[in-house]
Amino acid sequence: DFIREIIAGDRASGKNGGRVVTRFPPEPNGYLHIGHAKSICLNFGIAEENPGAVCRLRFDDTNPIKESTEYTESIKADVRWLGFSWEGEPRYTSGYFEMLYCFAEELIVAGKAYVCDLGADEIRAWRGTLTEPGRESPFRGRSVETNLDLFRRMRAGEFADGSRVLRAKIDMASPNMNLRDPTLYRIRRVTHHQTGDRWCIYPMYDFSHCLSDAIEGVTHSLCTLEFEDNRPLYDWVLDQVTLPGNRPRQIEFSRLQLEYTVVSKRRLLRLVTEGHVSGWDDPRMPTLAGMRRRGYTPGAIRAFARKIGVTKAEGRVELALLEYCLRQDLESRALRVMVVLDPLLVVIDNFPEGVEVVEFQAANHPGDPGMGSRKLAFTREIFIEREDFREDAPKKFKRLVPGGEVRLRYGYVIRCREVVKDPATGEVVRLHCTLDPETLHANPEGRKVKGVVHWVSASRQVPVRLRLYDRLFNKPDPEDVAEGESFIDHLNPGSLVELEARPAESFLASATAGVNYQFERVGYYCLDAKESAGGGLVFNRTVTLRDTWAKIAGREGEEG
Repeated sequence: DFIREIIAGDRASGKNGGRVVTRFPPEPNGYLHIGHAKSICLNFGIAEENPGAVCRLRFDDTNPIKESTEYTESIKADVRWLGFSWEGEPRYTSGYFEMLYCFAEELIVAGKAYVCDLGADEIRAWRGTLTEPGRESPFRGRSVETNLDLFRRMRAGEFADGSRVLRAKIDMASPNMNLRDPTLYRIRRVTHHQTGDRWCIYPMYDFSHCLSDAIEGVTHSLCTLEFEDNRPLYDWVLDQVTLPGNRPRQIEFSRLQLEYTVVSKRRLLRLVTEGHVSGWDDPRMPTLAGMRRRGYTPGAIRAFARKIGVTKAEGRVELALLEYCLRQDLESRALRVMVVLDPLLVVIDNFPEGVEVVEFQAANHPGDPGMGSRKLAFTREIFIEREDFREDAPKKFKRLVPGGEVRLRYGYVIRCREVVKDPATGEVVRLHCTLDPETLHANPEGRKVKGVVHWVSASRQVPVRLRLYDRLFNKPDPEDVAEGESFIDHLNPGSLVELEARPAESFLASATAGVNYQFERVGYYCLDAKESAGGGLVFNRTVTLRDTWAKIAGREGEEG
C-alpha cells in the first residue's frame, strides 16, 4: 500500500535517522469498533514489519466530559486481544498538559494566538462560509501582554466556562475553514479521569494532537481522510513552536465503512443509550468487544484488514468479505459438535433390546487429529432437524423421506418406516425408523446413501439456549436516509432470534468461553460467558455456514 511505500522510502533515504515511530491515539469516549481495527492493524503492523520500529498507544484525553476509565481499560483490552502490544506504558495527552500550555504561551508571545471573548455560536457565525470569508474577532487586536494575562487567569479559574477561549491568529479569509483562527483552548470545569481537578482549561484536538506526536518522537502520524483538511493546521502549529525533537508527518488513508453497519461513536452511543442494543458489547454491535463476545477471532479481523488494504479510495466494504475471513479462520480452529435447532423426534424401533446406549467416537475436527475426539451417545430415541425430513420432497432433496434412507452423522444408516402426526394439527410429531447395523461409519459395497444428517440423543443431551444474531441494519448504508428519517429507522427487527432449550451433545456441558464451535450443518457458535453466568448454557451464533440447499430450493421451488 502507499503508506508502506512512503515509509520504505523514508527509511531508504535515512529520513528521521531511519527511525519509524507510529502511534494509535484513540479518544477514550467509547469502545473501539471494526473501523479502529483497521487503524490498529496498520499502525502496529508497520511497527512489526520494520526492524527497530515501535508503535505507541496514546489516549487523546482532552475532553473529560465524554471520557472515562472504563473506556480506557476497554481500549487496552481490545488492542491486546487483536494480538498487539505497544511500546512502553500507555501514554496520555493529559500527561503533556503542562508542556502544551507552555506551547500555547509561546504562540501568544509570538503574536500567533489571542484570547477571544466571543461565544461559541458567535465564533461559528463569524467564521464565514465556503464562499464567503470570515470576520475578524473584535478581540483579535489585543496586546501580547493582555492575552498572556487573560490566558493565565483562564488557567487560574477566574472566568466562567465558555466565557473565553484561546484562538490561533492565522487567516480569517483562508479558503480552508480550519485556518480561520481555530480555537486552541477552552474553559471547562470537569473532573478529569487522569488529572482530577488540576486543570480547568483543556486543549483542542488540532492543537494537542500534532504536538503530542512531536513530543513522543512520532515519525509517521497515520489518520483517516476526514483529517486531510486539518493537515495544514497540523503543520502550522508545528511551524510556530520550538519542537522538542523531530517533526512528524501526517498521512491520511480512507476509513473503513462496512455494509449494514455504522461506526460513528456518536451513533453507536445512541444505540446504547436508547436501548436498541444491550450495551457496547452487544454481539450485534461492530465494537471489538461485541464482536469478541459474538465469537469473532483476532485472526479473522487481521486477515480482513490485510484484504481491504490501505488506500485513499472511499467506499463501503461488503460485509460478505468480513464473514468470508471469519469462516476461513473458524474452519481451521472450531471444534465440531452437534446441536439440533428445530427438533423432530425419531424412534429407532429395532434398537437392540436391553441396550441403553451405544457410544461412537467422533473427531473434534475432521482435518486435525491433534484436536482430539469425543464420545457420542446413541440411544433409541434421537432428535434430528425438522427440516431434514420431508413428506413431499423436491427432486434433489437428499435427506429423509418416508421409505427413504439417510445416514446419521458418525453413525448408522436409518430408514423411515412410519410418520406419526398430531390428529388435530396434522403436524409431524415423530418418526419411526430402523437402523442397519452393517452401516456403522460406512456403506456396504454397492449401497449408496447420499444424505447425511446431524442428530442428538434424546436422553443423553444437554439443553442449550441459542441466540441467532444477524446484521444490525437492513440497509447496506444505514446512514443514507431520506428527509425526516434516521439511521435508527433501518434497524433490522430480526437481528436477534432466541431459541430456548435446544438439544445438544453432552460434550457441550463442559464448554468454555473463548472456544469456537461449529454446530455441524448449522453454523459457528461460541459460549456467551456473560449470559451463562446466571445458570444454563447460552451460545451466540457467530456466523452461518453456507447453505447451498437454500439456493437449490430457491431455484427449483417445491416439487410435490
